[in-house]
Amino acid sequence: MNNISFPNVSSVLPVTNEVKTSPVTPYEAQKSFASVLKQSIEKVNEAQVQSDVMTEKLVRGENVDLHQVMIASQKASITLQATMEIRNKVIEAYQEVMRMQV
Repeated sequence: MNNISFPNVSSVLPVTNEVKTSPVTPYEAQKSFASVLKQSIEKVNEAQVQSDVMTEKLVRGENVDLHQVMIASQKASITLQATMEIRNKVIEAYQEVMRMQV
């Protein structure tokens, strides 16, 4: 078996004794989580709207490729399904926390 050598971690990473963590208040964490959640939902909505627009163009007979319509439709479907699964996992985790005894 060949001997594999890895560089010493201390030679690769800078050594500092300072810990650079800023305390995050619960309000700031809540605002950050809310903004990420809002942006994610907006992206899902944009995919749905784009799919609807392309489908309407196809129905009206405008010059749009069928495969582009199908791709947009599948993207919208997959993003919605992923969002629903994440929502289900969050609800499941919340219910598990609520069942914990203190």
